[in-house]
Amino acid sequence: MTTNAETPRGQTGAFPKDQQGGGSEDRVEQEQPSSDAADILTELWAEAKIAYLARTFPKYGSPAWIALAPHDPRRLAAALYAAEMWRKYGDEEELLRWFREAHRSRPPLADGLSRAELDQRAKPLPAHQLQATPGWPPVQVPGKPGQYLTYTEGRAAA
Repeated sequence: MTTNAETPRGQTGAFPKDQQGGGSEDRVEQEQPSSDAADILTELWAEAKIAYLARTFPKYGSPAWIALAPHDPRRLAAALYAAEMWRKYGDEEELLRWFREAHRSRPPLADGLSRAELDQRAKPLPAHQLQATPGWPPVQVPGKPGQYLTYTEGRAAA
């Protein structure tokens, strides 16, 4: 394994001077939010959570939602609710279109059929003939206790 001649042993990374406290002078230190700002954010989040759980917010994007002040927790609650609905169900318009299609009335199945055709369709189908399958265990014959249908080579040839 080779190491960079400028990187002392034990140090890794592209900018070892930055790790030693020297190096890049153009690095900008980020300010930590003041405790007042953190308190405001915590309060906003808590109030938004209360509004979300109570469902006391207007629909996201509606005129009532647009009229809310930017710092109103109901505005955040509506945005969170809309995001969650999008995650679960996708596009609202597509979902509503699907519901309309699924619930639209359809013509009755009997339309255009005569009474004789309907009577023919109402007759029960013939019973299914049981047959044993190679490699499967014996099958109990319904309605005949103690009778089993088993596969034998003689039946396979017949």
